Amino acid sequence: MMNSIDDVRNLEDLRKYVHQTLCARENLLPDQSGLYESKLVRSGEECGRQFTVQGPRSVRLGAIWTTEHNQVYFYGTNGERFLKLTLPERLQFCPN
Repeated sequence: MMNSIDDVRNLEDLRKYVHQTLCARENLLPDQSGLYESKLVRSGEECGRQFTVQGPRSVRLGAIWTTEHNQVYFYGTNGERFLKLTLPERLQFCPN
């Protein structure tokens, strides 16, 4: 369990933190709400990741991590941003 954004040191930590944060927003159980991830590419270069949590009753939440600013933007079910955080250190991409 990730306690704060300061605990994020790699992409796997980021996945866990994003999943927990999005699930907490709508009181979803993380083990029953999957996290989906896709790479964001601009001009042929990877520039971040998009995360989505799909819950019951078509509940959908999302987050985007941008490498340029090293920030994570969290979006609620209505599509409005509810949180913006800067990561404590730059993350390295991994192949998955």
